[in-house]
Amino acid sequence: MVEQGDAAPLLRWAEGPAVSLPQAPELQAGGRARGCGGGARPAAEPPRRREPEEPAPSEVLLQPGRLELGDVEEDQVVAVFVVTFDPRSGNMVEWCLPQDIDLEGVEFKSMASGSHKIQSDFIYFRKGPFFGLACFANMPVESELERGARMKSVGILSPSYTLLYRYMHFLENQVRHQLEMPGHYSHLAAFYEDKKGVLHAGPGRGSNLPPVYWLPSIHRYMYPEMKITHPAGCMSQFIKFFGEQILILWKFALLRKRILIFSPPPVGVVCYRVYCCCCLANVSLPGIGGTIPESKPFFYVNVADIESLEVEVSYVACTTEKIFEEKRELYDVYVDNQNVKTHHGHLQPLLKINSADREKYRRLNEQRQMLLYSQEVEEDYNPCEEDLFVLFFLEQNNRIFQTLLEVSASQDKTLTAEHARGMGLDPQGDRSFLMDLLEAYGIDVMLVIDNPCCP
Repeated sequence: MVEQGDAAPLLRWAEGPAVSLPQAPELQAGGRARGCGGGARPAAEPPRRREPEEPAPSEVLLQPGRLELGDVEEDQVVAVFVVTFDPRSGNMVEWCLPQDIDLEGVEFKSMASGSHKIQSDFIYFRKGPFFGLACFANMPVESELERGARMKSVGILSPSYTLLYRYMHFLENQVRHQLEMPGHYSHLAAFYEDKKGVLHAGPGRGSNLPPVYWLPSIHRYMYPEMKITHPAGCMSQFIKFFGEQILILWKFALLRKRILIFSPPPVGVVCYRVYCCCCLANVSLPGIGGTIPESKPFFYVNVADIESLEVEVSYVACTTEKIFEEKRELYDVYVDNQNVKTHHGHLQPLLKINSADREKYRRLNEQRQMLLYSQEVEEDYNPCEEDLFVLFFLEQNNRIFQTLLEVSASQDKTLTAEHARGMGLDPQGDRSFLMDLLEAYGIDVMLVIDNPCCP
């Protein structure tokens, strides 16, 4: 079995019948659109070319945050847009539908800082109550006006991000189309008409916005929908990339700390690390987490997001802008490549790998090797590495909180070293983690594990 590299394609596409997009007239003669940044310079009408296949519409996915087996989440694309880099004006939205939607800041979210150094990328991001996916491409051109390079991104917005990856292939093809034949938006307009979501207005300001559903929710049984919706390969590559430090990230994610991941472009694979980091904190026990914020995947952020990050008490995000490292008030944990660090003194003990962490990592790799062997010898054996990794941490988290709930319901409410070992934790090495966990989740137990640093 050949292992994928960290930058390998992470999407598993369902094969389906070809879907031909209906032809739609251009919004304005010559391919220009009114509003949305003024539009691109019209070009001569090129010969029509066959549009790439769209993902199969019959594919069944579950809605994040509302797990009801059998539910089908409808496609809801609330906006489609084209962003271009203008050598004189910088990033700008050249076209969008609907034309009156607020896309302020999307021109920077969909074209990451430093993207001019790479040929292509994809980016997940948040825009208010919506999630976005944009595909970026950079094409050399013989044009002094464009300074030898044409750069564009084509993206969409949706209330949920679990279905966005279905349109990755479409967006990749559309951004190439925009680079080669700029100013022609008929395929994008037809796509929007086919997929646009209907947002029902109700009483009160802002009530026309749909609720935001976060995939990793501590209140619900999340595994079945993750099994269906996560990009194939991202969790296994995530753990291979970080090695034993995955256990450090696991603890910070479970404590709902503000985690910021820095990496130079391309940023697509780093967006998947954001997603995977949130998945480490899943718990399927009812009654857990009523007083703790949900782990929010913000995906890609830049300096324009500083104000919104200032008010967040818990999030996981990634950035390509090194200046964030200096803004310590915005994060609790900073991840630079594979270096995980924190400036908070009380969190420093959590950076140390202890014996229980090594044992968990050993068991995780052991289970993975057994799975790979089973796949080799049993052709009909279908479970994949993603199932194994997600379930591993889900069961680990359930065991911890089940024990804590049982102790809190007991008469003496005493948590001992034996309890800690039973939860798969190091009584001494994880003492600080346990104390933070009890405080964060408001669990009423008395920790009687001696601190080795005190007489």
